Amino acid sequence: MMIHEITVQAGKHKRRMRVGRGESSGKGKTSGRGTKGSGARTGGEIPFGTEGGNMPLFRRLPKRGFNNNYFRQRFSIVNVSDLETYFESGATVDVSSLIAKGLVRDERYPVKILGDGELSKKLTVIAGKFTEQAAEKITKAGGTMQTLELDRNKGKVNPKNGRFKSQKPAAKAKAKK
Repeated sequence: MMIHEITVQAGKHKRRMRVGRGESSGKGKTSGRGTKGSGARTGGEIPFGTEGGNMPLFRRLPKRGFNNNYFRQRFSIVNVSDLETYFESGATVDVSSLIAKGLVRDERYPVKILGDGELSKKLTVIAGKFTEQAAEKITKAGGTMQTLELDRNKGKVNPKNGRFKSQKPAAKAKAKK
């Protein structure tokens, strides 16, 4: 018998074991948990990676290398097909208009325009990045593009020595003036 041959009469789903319903049920008294110890008590699951007193493996291994996750630039994604659907010909598309149309949640991440879909309307698009296909489709439709500057460290780096400036709270900066 194969699994796809099981019928409703035979029963596809096994009924769950009702534990703690008397000794004669076979799962009474301790309900299959044994006696004493953390496994017998509620909330007694041992966390993943615990080695019973040994130093866990992930703490024994050296932490080396570079992880780009901390420095990755994240974008709000908008397709060319969305611009075609939500905007009239001659409109200016920027972050505030995309938020108003519900295509972007907030201004936290810069907008990246992707080339999925077709565009026939002449639009002025202001965004952080454009894919080659998106740029080609916008210019082919007669529209224009403006790319915003994405340097996250602009204003934080001293141009003379290339080091980060000390970040002072706004209250102290106002007090000096």
